[in-house]
Amino acid sequence: MPATVKKVRAAVYTRKSSEEGPDIEFSSLDAQRDACEAYINSQRSEGWVLVPDRYDDGGVSGGTLERPALRRLLADIERGLVDVVVYKIDRLSRAPTDLAKLVEAFDANNVTFVAVTQSINTTTSMGRLTLNILLWHPFACRCSAASASRQSVPACQAARRGRSWRRRALRA
Repeated sequence: MPATVKKVRAAVYTRKSSEEGPDIEFSSLDAQRDACEAYINSQRSEGWVLVPDRYDDGGVSGGTLERPALRRLLADIERGLVDVVVYKIDRLSRAPTDLAKLVEAFDANNVTFVAVTQSINTTTSMGRLTLNILLWHPFACRCSAASASRQSVPACQAARRGRSWRRRALRA
């Protein structure tokens, strides 16, 4: 008689910073979700099932935790509806301190984080070590600096053309 496999409820969180292309049939959010769903399906023999709710934040920066779908995901985690969160670290947060807060919330609720494109799974010692290295401050700052430099290129190009790159005014 086969052993019973425990059901593992897997939620997919997707995010993209820009709202460009809302009218296209297949967006970046769809591509992110497809990659996660394929991974979840590959874990079906381990009891993984996809949570039907979608946690998609389109047009929202990763520099804040105040995102509607992320807030719903965290609420569902606190209610015990999710066992594992799947996708990429930079989709969860661009700020190391915010990522640390999310990991703490996951841990407090016995939720695993799996980054399918980065081979991180917090149920394994190697996955936990890799995540801790990424959270290590000097390294995390270097990653934030790299992200900032990628964002400065379009800003410079817009300035050369006499256009504003920022979508909204900065508030004092």
